[in-house]
Amino acid sequence: MKIGLVGLPGCGKSTVFGALTGLAVETGYASRGGKANIGVVKVPDPRVDALAAIFRPKKTIYAETTFSDLGGGGDAGLDRTALNAMRNVDALCQVLRGFDDDSGSPPNPLAEIEALATETILADLEIVEQRVARLAKDHSNPAELELLHRIQEQLEAEQSIRSMDLGGEERKMTSPYAFLTAKPLLLVLNLAEQDVAADPPANVAKEAERRGLGLIALSAQVEMDIAQMSPEEQQEFLESMGLTEPARDRFIRAAYSLLDLISMLTAGEDECRSWPVPHGSRAPQAAGKIHSDIERGFIRAEVVRWQDLVELGSEAKCREAGKLRVEGKSYVIQDGDVVNFRFNV
Repeated sequence: MKIGLVGLPGCGKSTVFGALTGLAVETGYASRGGKANIGVVKVPDPRVDALAAIFRPKKTIYAETTFSDLGGGGDAGLDRTALNAMRNVDALCQVLRGFDDDSGSPPNPLAEIEALATETILADLEIVEQRVARLAKDHSNPAELELLHRIQEQLEAEQSIRSMDLGGEERKMTSPYAFLTAKPLLLVLNLAEQDVAADPPANVAKEAERRGLGLIALSAQVEMDIAQMSPEEQQEFLESMGLTEPARDRFIRAAYSLLDLISMLTAGEDECRSWPVPHGSRAPQAAGKIHSDIERGFIRAEVVRWQDLVELGSEAKCREAGKLRVEGKSYVIQDGDVVNFRFNV
């Protein structure tokens, strides 16, 4: 899962990046020569830990999230480099300033949300207009032309593509364009240190809901300090600040929800591992996340709930207790399923 962080100058985007990754980074996109900070974070999953305690595998592998601290908007808007970088991620995270700046200017997160929305709509509209002109000239794909006309109308009405009700085939048709306003967008309201445990203001929460966006609030400077502590120190400090978990955990949970992802698990002596798969994935498609050969040669899936496997202690005991099921191609993978795929190629 690749997530790109964007935001206006001064919103604390690089500090949020540090809070999520635990990395000490250089702030200021321009001072970095327009280069993105990149950090990979393992997604904490106590279910993987519980399975590893049983199997004692050679490897324990967690799902990973890659964070890219991309460019933000300024008076001249998003530059081309930043726009292109935004197209290469699975989801976008817009950092909003929720504190007074150095000059004492109060935050205006609603204006920042609108500014990014306008920039991304214009960027998508430029691509759509170019493609529509080409298809109208050569008549090579009437179905795509009709879809792009609908998308063009949506963008011209200053509405995002993500708010459109597109079918699976239509989404597949638009996938190569990597439209920015089709990407899931998570808002992170970066609060002042004294507001570390505060909820987002009602007007920001209402706007996020209206636009169908995810939203969490955090104080990036405090959270970056927490992220660089040992686990024991983290817990003690979190409790003292009135927090139950670090920002990273809250962020990843919100991102999984926004991307509509669940976790499929595999367990054995070689490795215990978590695999992010789209909610609603059938067994063969989920198997393809492991390897395309498994999807192509899928025979069946042997499935057990992780709680049953932890409680009973082995697949053999789960089988004896009737907790291990054999499922076919139509089975929809559930969050927390421990799956062993049988295949032949």
